Amino acid sequence: MTWTIGVDVGGTFTDFCAANTRTGATHVYKTASTPANPAEAILNGLAALCERFAIPMATIGRLSHGTTVGTNALIQRTGSTVALVTTKGFRDLLEIGRQTRPHMYDLQADHPAPLVEREHRIELNERLGARGEVVRDPSDEDIEAAIDAVLAAGARACAIGFLFSFRNPVHEQRFAERLRARAPGIAISVSSEVQPEFREYERLSTTVLNAYLQPVMRDYLRTLERGVAERAGAASVGINQSSGGLMSVGRARDFPVRTALSGPAAGVVGAAHAARQSGRRDVITLDMGGTSADVALIRDCRVDLAFDRDVAGFPIRLPCVDVETIGAGGGSVAWFDRDGLLKVGPVSAGADPGPACYGKGGERPTTTDANLLLGRLSARGLLDGDMRLDPGLARAAFRPLAGRLGFSVEKTAHGVLGIVVANMVRAIRRISVERGHDPRDFALMPFGGAGPLHARDVAVSLGMGEIVVPAAPGIVCAQGLLVSDLKEDFVASRRFVVDAEGIAILGAALAELRQRAAAWLAGERVDAEARRLHLVVDARYVRQNFELAVPVAEGRDLDAADLPDAGRLAAAFNAAHETAYGYASAADPIEIVNIRLSASARLFAFADQPPVGGDPGPAELRSRRPVIFDDPDRPCDTAIHDRARLRPGQRIAGPAIIEQMDATTPVYPGDVALVTADGHLIITIGGRTEDA
Repeated sequence: MTWTIGVDVGGTFTDFCAANTRTGATHVYKTASTPANPAEAILNGLAALCERFAIPMATIGRLSHGTTVGTNALIQRTGSTVALVTTKGFRDLLEIGRQTRPHMYDLQADHPAPLVEREHRIELNERLGARGEVVRDPSDEDIEAAIDAVLAAGARACAIGFLFSFRNPVHEQRFAERLRARAPGIAISVSSEVQPEFREYERLSTTVLNAYLQPVMRDYLRTLERGVAERAGAASVGINQSSGGLMSVGRARDFPVRTALSGPAAGVVGAAHAARQSGRRDVITLDMGGTSADVALIRDCRVDLAFDRDVAGFPIRLPCVDVETIGAGGGSVAWFDRDGLLKVGPVSAGADPGPACYGKGGERPTTTDANLLLGRLSARGLLDGDMRLDPGLARAAFRPLAGRLGFSVEKTAHGVLGIVVANMVRAIRRISVERGHDPRDFALMPFGGAGPLHARDVAVSLGMGEIVVPAAPGIVCAQGLLVSDLKEDFVASRRFVVDAEGIAILGAALAELRQRAAAWLAGERVDAEARRLHLVVDARYVRQNFELAVPVAEGRDLDAADLPDAGRLAAAFNAAHETAYGYASAADPIEIVNIRLSASARLFAFADQPPVGGDPGPAELRSRRPVIFDDPDRPCDTAIHDRARLRPGQRIAGPAIIEQMDATTPVYPGDVALVTADGHLIITIGGRTEDA
């Protein structure tokens, strides 16, 4: 088994990255996505990849997959009929929620309708106390009546969420056992298994989302698993989860809600790997595809996690890579709003019909059409010329906009890209400036098919001086799947003050979580040398309403001896609070509400490339063409380079365009790009590059 393959399904393209675990050879491939059945593009693309690069199917040992099936089902509300069984008196919790408005200043905006109809929300007369003690044990008659109601609802899935089950799951487990016995065909989600944390609304919402996706993901994964087995019978399949690690197909069937941000998470993991290779350990990522753009912040090559996210308007309480998403992609449509102002996105032309220049019937002007009109994209097309672009169709799409504005087509296209850049700058400010980080202390790392095209304008708007373009920008998500670890997260809700007694409670909770992690690692047959544990606590000042995640310890194995004393833990929390909010109080007591232990196992590592030596000579020129950069009325005569022919150590001075199969990178006048040993591009804005 010498080949490992990562496959990421996007809205426009499905990307593949294949790596040979013995020789280090890598190959990348892209094919059009098939939104109606994503497995079709994966299986057909896998066959085409293996044929093009002579990879025997029998030598594929692992296929890692980032999926959007769950995300799309939530956005389009195409999941399954769900019944909900909850504690008596909490039937309407899904609608009551937190009584916050989706948009603070919009009195008309409503939360999305609950995924469970009110008549399908069933109450069980049970009750546990806040410490997990049994207050009321449900009778057999109560349980059977509730099961009858579930069956009468005709649901394909059932969510079970009782009050305080995170402290004691006995009632949830008892009801689930009885339901499985009577209705083995119904998918069951139990809140104490999905995410055993306090805050009943978020826990119940997450459990309902999991149940809503279970039948959909079960059918999809069955199709994918069967197709992979028929073609590459020896390959194991790993599914990427929102926290940036892989899980087995079986875990993905049981907990599909963990895949809600699967694709963006893979991109951030791939970006962290590229950052480590390039020697730039603090980067802000810009992942721009056909439909949307995702931005994230990486510090010291580490990816930040968030535990409270919304997907399609529904709250999810799970560890997720901290990504901000906006509707800005290559297919984003330019349009006039009712206020007469020009907007770009979030509406997208998607993959079909796509931008007007694709020649597939699209007539609306998009970001890709604008880049083509400015000469930044070549009419030769995408995918090394396999997908030609038509400038005439792009011009025809932009002509009505230009006529309404009284501008030339080129000036209109330039303005459209300015709007797209402004949208992305706002998103980056949310994950950096609003959280106490200065973007000028980071390098910008663009990827995705469209990311490098807009990175320079984004960086200048934020005062950033350096851009790092990965070797294969359009395949970073697929490459991230190759370097993703096998991962599982465990959590225990405990509420205690940070003092000597509290550290003892933390040690006892760690022992419990470590036992669960050890059982999981043993079940996955993970070698001891590859194991890694990472302990984090959710802490806050007493009487605060929100927590901050504070790293505590990490290592191959952890026990009470690895824990800091109360003083050091308090200092770590105060430092995190200072960064997030601009102040901290050494006098106020601190409490912990959740203890989180992540267990991971390294599956694959790329070999480091040797440093660059000798004079690589000048970069080979492919052609020249006029390109518009800063001034829409003054195109520049621009050198065009083929990235596949660039060699480590070469420097390219702007104006230049660097083309490759999966992306296009402009080097603006006055900027300089350096090719690193690993094939990445480091672009210094308005200055000289340093050796990488």
